[in-house]
Amino acid sequence: MHSTLHKHRAFAGLGAGLTAASIWGGMYVVSKVVLGVIPPFALLTLRLVLGAAALGVAIYFRDKRANTKTTVTRDFFRTSFMVGVVGYGVSLGFQFVGTKLSTASNGALVTSATPAFVLLFAPFLLGEKATLRRILALLISTVGVVAVIDPRNAELSPSLFWGNMSLLAAALTWALYSVLVRKVSQSADLLWSSTIMLLGGVPSSLLLGIWEVHTQGVGEITWGIVGGVLFLGIVSTAIAMFLWNYAFSELPAAAASLTFFAQPVVGALLGWFFLAESITRLFIAGGILIGIGILIATRE
Repeated sequence: MHSTLHKHRAFAGLGAGLTAASIWGGMYVVSKVVLGVIPPFALLTLRLVLGAAALGVAIYFRDKRANTKTTVTRDFFRTSFMVGVVGYGVSLGFQFVGTKLSTASNGALVTSATPAFVLLFAPFLLGEKATLRRILALLISTVGVVAVIDPRNAELSPSLFWGNMSLLAAALTWALYSVLVRKVSQSADLLWSSTIMLLGGVPSSLLLGIWEVHTQGVGEITWGIVGGVLFLGIVSTAIAMFLWNYAFSELPAAAASLTFFAQPVVGALLGWFFLAESITRLFIAGGILIGIGILIATRE
């Protein structure tokens, strides 16, 4: 009975991580359109506030239905908030800077190092050993994602050095955030902690967002832009971030991190479907390897 329950929870965690990564892989078009009107950090502020508000509504209806009220202690709030600072304040900040100073291809390639960094942090922060199976799963999935991304598109020009370093820092800090999520979720209400974590990114993004609006201004806000912001705030932030956190609460960090590789696969498939971009044999082989790596990791 316990084994069956464990398998169901592992399957749910795997599905949550893959869904979150798929949402992020598919939000590129919407982000590109909205970023043409609203500067990056101003948009991030809107996403975080909307995301926290959406999760807050979910908490209200959950507690009302159960006729309970969850108590949030000062220590719990402080811990969750600081984890959010790492993930949404620091990591996403590095990602925005890196994307601006480097290229999209470099961004996809460099941030694919995130699962490797998770494997690095997990033994120290969670006591999860880097077993041979987990290392093998990571290696197979990494080969797969490199095939999907195709490193031949990457640029290593000296002019992109600081952009690439920012992207590397983004991958490192997102891995740290993800491992910390698993640590916090073992003794906390995940819905509440996810909400507070989103708020952890607001102070820095708000300050930078105000500066952006003051120096760059904002374009014309149409109903399409409003819809895009709502999608990014509710679906890509509230839902996807909660699902990502849920994956790390139910799976070993090394296994949950591999679902991150679904992001470039979904992005490429959407490019093929909507933009008639080609799907190569290398891409198909890479997708299969990613799937094999995830399967190996989750069957431990």
